[in-house]
Amino acid sequence: MDYQKEQIIKIAEYLHKDIWSLAAEIGSHPEEGYKEYYATKVLVGFLRKHGFQVSCPLAGMDTAFKAGFQGQQGGARVIYLAEYDALPEIGHGCGHNLIGAAGVGAAVVLSKMEDLAGEVVVIGSPAEETSGAKVTLTEAGLFDQASAALMFHPGSCNVAEIASLALDAIEVVYHGKSAHMAVADSGGINALEALLDLFNRIEKLRRKLGRAERIDGIIVEGGKSPNIVPDKAVARFYLRAAKRERLNQIRQKFLECAYKAADKVHAKLEWRYYEFSYDEMVTNYHLAHTFRTNLRYLGITDIEPAQTMVGSVDMGNVSQVVPALHAYLRLGNGTEVPHTVEFAQAVLSEAGERVLATAVKALALTGWDVLTNSELRQKMHQEMLQKKRYARSNFD
Repeated sequence: MDYQKEQIIKIAEYLHKDIWSLAAEIGSHPEEGYKEYYATKVLVGFLRKHGFQVSCPLAGMDTAFKAGFQGQQGGARVIYLAEYDALPEIGHGCGHNLIGAAGVGAAVVLSKMEDLAGEVVVIGSPAEETSGAKVTLTEAGLFDQASAALMFHPGSCNVAEIASLALDAIEVVYHGKSAHMAVADSGGINALEALLDLFNRIEKLRRKLGRAERIDGIIVEGGKSPNIVPDKAVARFYLRAAKRERLNQIRQKFLECAYKAADKVHAKLEWRYYEFSYDEMVTNYHLAHTFRTNLRYLGITDIEPAQTMVGSVDMGNVSQVVPALHAYLRLGNGTEVPHTVEFAQAVLSEAGERVLATAVKALALTGWDVLTNSELRQKMHQEMLQKKRYARSNFD
């Protein structure tokens, strides 16, 4: 039996009611992205109460924060991610109240260890559901000097190692020239025709894409009246691929299709990114292995092998600059579907409280391993460098 790990578990159990109170308070006051003022106040207040130095606002965002606790000695830095935004009308149907409380709770638990070597940091990341503030936080350099970045998410099973898809969100706007439909041939330029031609070209492009590669789009605007040639047509697309390098290639082919469709009818094309671009999530194997080992230490043995998500997460951008973990832990019996009212109810139930208790312990134990094991940190760092070299070599 590991004395220090047993101490961490005892501290987590002692603080459990306070940590669960955080999750319950945030869960009862759902706030959408960039409006999480109550959640930020609750989490920041708890961290300050336990001796953390807090910076808020952060990186130009009112509801983002950084909280740090320096141990008695110098050393490594472990970052815990806190999310706390909710879904419109549904509330915390993705369990971000648990994510926020778990990240803050694990950090506070580690801060109570008398022989803490290194720094424990919490990064409060708003708006995961709407625009992905971790992109902004990553670009601001908040993760550059860290040894690891960790978070958990409630879900249908226990899994330490996940991969997600890189994402580009592109808006396409075609500009034509209005005319009466009856005399369209004498001067009108139909922007909608260009857009429909783009969709046809994309359908052909899809046949050449790989299994994990997608282009999905909707028409946002296609004209005002059936008897007027549309002078403007707008669509929005999500482009996804397993790797950022491959997605860049797909985006180039997509844009070639878009420009060809414009040229065919002599329309003008404009395009832009209408949401942040996400990089793929690259879980650090050594970090995930350590998390799995700690789950087993806690008596949890039903752990799934590595999984690939069909969606995208802003944690992917974090994983490009620091060894990262985005683990999932089973909520209840694992049957509740995220982004539903039922899931929002479950995260405030006894099942939510139980998974939070497990998450705090597992995250704290894993953070402790990173802080105290220099060999582990070296392996994590070398793995990250090797994966970057491999990715570049496959797309050069």
